[in-house]
Amino acid sequence: MRLYDTARAVVVPFEPGPVVTMYTCGITPYDATHIGHAAVYLTYDVLQRRLRDRGHETRCVRNITDVDDSILGKARELGVHYLDLAAAETARFQSDMEVLQVLPCWSEPRATSAIADIRGFIGMVLDQGHAYVSGGAVYFDISTFDRFGQVSNLPRETMLEYAAERGGNVDDPNKRDPLDFVLWQPSADDEPAWESLWGPGRPGWHIECSALALRELGTTIDLHGGGGDLIFPHHECEAAQSEAATGEPFVRHWMHQAMVRMDGEKMSKSLGNLVFVSDLRTAWDPRAIRLGVVGHHYRDSWEWDDQLMPDAQARLERWLAAGEGDGALDQVRAALDDDLDTPTAVAAIDAAAASGEGVSTAAMLLGVDLLDPPHAHLA
Repeated sequence: MRLYDTARAVVVPFEPGPVVTMYTCGITPYDATHIGHAAVYLTYDVLQRRLRDRGHETRCVRNITDVDDSILGKARELGVHYLDLAAAETARFQSDMEVLQVLPCWSEPRATSAIADIRGFIGMVLDQGHAYVSGGAVYFDISTFDRFGQVSNLPRETMLEYAAERGGNVDDPNKRDPLDFVLWQPSADDEPAWESLWGPGRPGWHIECSALALRELGTTIDLHGGGGDLIFPHHECEAAQSEAATGEPFVRHWMHQAMVRMDGEKMSKSLGNLVFVSDLRTAWDPRAIRLGVVGHHYRDSWEWDDQLMPDAQARLERWLAAGEGDGALDQVRAALDDDLDTPTAVAAIDAAAASGEGVSTAAMLLGVDLLDPPHAHLA
């Protein structure tokens, strides 16, 4: 199997051991699952299915960020407790994943379950001389870590631009460098707070994933994934603080899903240009939703349009009509081993179905179960 590695910017062999450890950044549960989220989790689902087909055991950890600026702001706006909001939206997300037949995670830890781990982790970073305390907060000092930039390979000017756009608070006067990032911060009066050696407060965004990945999977993990918008600052900061704390490589292979677009813009909660899975599943067979997504390569950004679902439903019906069999199986395996080339895999199944071959086994590698279908319209 060969996969594109974000940090090396090239397709390279992916050669894990019998047990493959994977970490994918999960949701911040303050709103419903949109098709951009689904694209991320379906990509890693197909990857797991092929790895299992190759004989590996996969251990995929997907976190739930149940405390950060976004969820606290939304809870404040709605006048509800942040954990109640998190519980409701997590349940809705898990229902969407179940309907889409996404394989269950090996572990799905919540950030709030790891406060003790996070405090210990921050202590390690401080002890190694890679962080400082200022203004009641703890910051990572990027000047002490010469590999900062190893994941994104971005120039400093672009890092500053992205940090400003993506919650990096580059104008924080307590920082020594605008790109230094928060490990621990004081809480506002209406925000949750935990005791620490640096005063009461709450974790920074990036530290949560590092602490959970290390706790659940160990010092070095085989593959780390998420949406392409997380490469910087989130994954860059994760790598820096993790390696600063442990002295060991954090991730062997970085894999990112390109953005789904709508009306020419990245599909995002902040812009409101969203297509929700919970809405799609009231009108379409969930297997067609999967097909609408996996018809695109994970590294290609693509545009949502209203013809996508009718086309995917028609494709599903052709596959269902073809029925049971091993048609296109070898071609699909080869395509998935070639940088998870799902469009080529889909085309191979199309051709086999058109020639009268059963395609159920190959379809199952894409997570499309033609033999035991889920019920449509599971709202």
